[in-house]
Amino acid sequence: MAEAEGALGAILEALHFSAQKHRDQRRKGPEASPYINHAIEVAEILTRVGKVRSLSMLQAAVLHDTIEDTETTALELEQRFGRNVRRIVEEVTDDKSLPKQERKRLQVEHTPNLSPEAKLIKLADKICNVTDVIHSAPEGWSLDRRREYLEWTARVVSGCRGCSPELESYYDDLLKTGLRLLAEAD
Repeated sequence: MAEAEGALGAILEALHFSAQKHRDQRRKGPEASPYINHAIEVAEILTRVGKVRSLSMLQAAVLHDTIEDTETTALELEQRFGRNVRRIVEEVTDDKSLPKQERKRLQVEHTPNLSPEAKLIKLADKICNVTDVIHSAPEGWSLDRRREYLEWTARVVSGCRGCSPELESYYDDLLKTGLRLLAEAD
């Protein structure tokens, strides 16, 4: 019981940290939902669909965008949540000093070389992003831009293949549905 309570406390600590770091950020969709909702959704998809129960994985899931999108440092994550969580978060972090197209290219190139843990988070993150692009696209995104985004995620996800049949199947069904809905909207 004490071990379960400790794990729950550690996950809640990571959620609180992430919520504080992302407190002024909003998602790009028309609802402009609080950014922390995305981090929670990534962890929820990992747990519900991917059956992930690893404490460090779930902490990394809720922290996955803190280095990339806030002033959080890798050292800060390591001191607070340990070396493994820091390592996973760093693996899924894009270098924001690079142009967007270069970051997208590098994601496709680097994803096959990620650790199994980072691949799972990458896959859950793409599931959440594809869901948003299908059902709540950012303002001003044309059908072509949305379709291009979905096709790009398929290239990224191809580098995750073999890490979770459940998440991969969920993504494949979602992608198929999204492409169909976009074609029907054309």
